[in-house]
Amino acid sequence: MHMKYIITLLLIFLGRSLPAQNIVTLDGAMDIAMKNSPEILKSELQMTISRENLNARLAATKSLIRFQLTPFYYNQTRSFNTFFNQWSTSETKRISGDLVVSQPITLTDGRITLQNQLSFQDVFSDFNETRTKGYFNNLYLSYSQPLFTYNKIRMELDQLRLSLENAILAYSIQRLFLERSVNQYFYMVYQRKMALEIAEDELANQETGYEIIKSKVEGGLSAMEELYQAELNLTTSKSNLQNARVNLENAKDDFRQYIGIPLNQEVDIETNVEYKEVMVELDKAIQNGLETRMELRQREINIENSQDQLTVARSVNEFAGNVDLSIGLIGEDKNLPDIYDKPTRSPQVMVTFNIPIWDWGERKSRIKAAEAAVRIEEINLDVERTQVELGIRQTYRSLQNLALQIEIARQNEKNAQLTYEINLERYRNGDLTGMDLNLFQNQLSTKKMDLANSLISYKLELLNMKIQSLWDFENNTSFVPMELQGNMED
Repeated sequence: MHMKYIITLLLIFLGRSLPAQNIVTLDGAMDIAMKNSPEILKSELQMTISRENLNARLAATKSLIRFQLTPFYYNQTRSFNTFFNQWSTSETKRISGDLVVSQPITLTDGRITLQNQLSFQDVFSDFNETRTKGYFNNLYLSYSQPLFTYNKIRMELDQLRLSLENAILAYSIQRLFLERSVNQYFYMVYQRKMALEIAEDELANQETGYEIIKSKVEGGLSAMEELYQAELNLTTSKSNLQNARVNLENAKDDFRQYIGIPLNQEVDIETNVEYKEVMVELDKAIQNGLETRMELRQREINIENSQDQLTVARSVNEFAGNVDLSIGLIGEDKNLPDIYDKPTRSPQVMVTFNIPIWDWGERKSRIKAAEAAVRIEEINLDVERTQVELGIRQTYRSLQNLALQIEIARQNEKNAQLTYEINLERYRNGDLTGMDLNLFQNQLSTKKMDLANSLISYKLELLNMKIQSLWDFENNTSFVPMELQGNMED
């Protein structure tokens, strides 16, 4: 009883000493990778930059209220008065404030400004030994409007919106790439696990064969070289098993490193790779891919940006104008309450035109260069469309081929298992050598691995079709990422 108690305590202690093993599913691995991926983090930061730049520009379209205060100003100068042929020194002291309310007009690219300048100054001149003190105020409303040129405010807003959309698209594309890579590393671990299980089965079969031939040799029913061959086969299986263990641990390290968990953290994966053929419609995949692929929208954004650059190029040395209107009241007096007793009106109207005469072909060349840039982006869009359709077609054929290969691999595994069992019985009866049995064992191991690889390849290729077409044929729904939809609505 005492010994049983000691053994129980020992088992409890060992259980606590063993490192905890985390079971990771494919979705769980994706969640971990999303939090730790440097590329995802950088894409999120780029979205933040683009969004805040747009917010800042939108804020700049609202009224700007600014107050500038000069609490003290002092200046002393000496100048020559040619009328009196005399030098004089003047001294100026001033306190001033400037309040400005400025409102851009997004619709017309104009700007309306209300401004009030108030100051008090004390000026002394030794020319006639006079001192002047008083208040001065200038209140005016002005409007400036560009003519015959593009709307710079609206273009900047459009470019910033496109920049944000492009950042969101880049983030979503990066997320899809991450999902593909996580799947590849995840299924690599699964593949290595299957290889380990197959190596364990192979070792068990070799141990069975070894015991059979050992008893026969001891009974004088088989030659000694058969036992040597069985020992060689058994040793080879043990080596294969050790290699499989090493390969599995290496795959786990790669998996841990990629999704961003400590290398010393014990993990195991949990997944289901049971084969269920998914019906994929090629026409549907191509149509949805051409309509929703984010790379195509990025190409369209590039075209829009290049067209904006063409607009800018056309504005070089162009005929343009500007209208400036202003109306105000100027008042001055020694006493602040009386400053507008005798106001002075100050209307101002100015119309200016920029009329280019000769620029030696600068504008023409810039327009040609911008038009060529637009054409390049249009060609890139056509090439991208072709690549999208090509990728979907190739993935579709690959899925069809893999579905056939799975059926073939499944039948091959079944036949290899039956063949091995039949030849194992022949081996027991002495009708087959150990070397021949080993060939059938290797064949069985290969066919089991072929089936596992076919199942994994089908899963990965099905994911590739979802990424290529942005349509989830397993659930028959669109696969435009939710974060893209949400951010685009914002």
